[in-house]
Amino acid sequence: MRVFPMPFHSLLLFVVWLLLNNSVSAGHIVLAAFFAIAIPLFVNGMRDEHPKILKPWRAFRYVLMVMRDILVANIEVAWLIIRPIKHLEPGFVAVPINIRSDLGITILASTVSLTPGTVSAEISKDKQWLYVHALHLEGEADLIHLIKTRYEAPLKEIFGC
Repeated sequence: MRVFPMPFHSLLLFVVWLLLNNSVSAGHIVLAAFFAIAIPLFVNGMRDEHPKILKPWRAFRYVLMVMRDILVANIEVAWLIIRPIKHLEPGFVAVPINIRSDLGITILASTVSLTPGTVSAEISKDKQWLYVHALHLEGEADLIHLIKTRYEAPLKEIFGC
């Protein structure tokens, strides 16, 4: 058993304790050190192992791409709303997913929901399908292809899952 199973968390706990108390007295340093060691040891058994980010540069590019997609989708949704409502064709789509890690699935579903015009409605119990609601669904196959190539493929590359 390691003394610091989560070194970053221990350091963060130590610094935050001292900042919250606005003191670097010996008593607070000892108490901060105690918390920095005891809390991570206590909670270490409760945490889930998440997949490692295999390609951090790709992850950074993914975040920038999603931010751009959010901006573009905001403009597209604004245009859809300005037009007469009879032109909207909302619908649900079942997107088959190949990501197996819970973190990867969560990031995929969150990305879809963050992009205006689409919302992740549900993930099937067997984690094979992501159900997505689209504000304006021009083509089911096009939306599935977009999600799989633009979002799922990079996530599989980033996490290797």
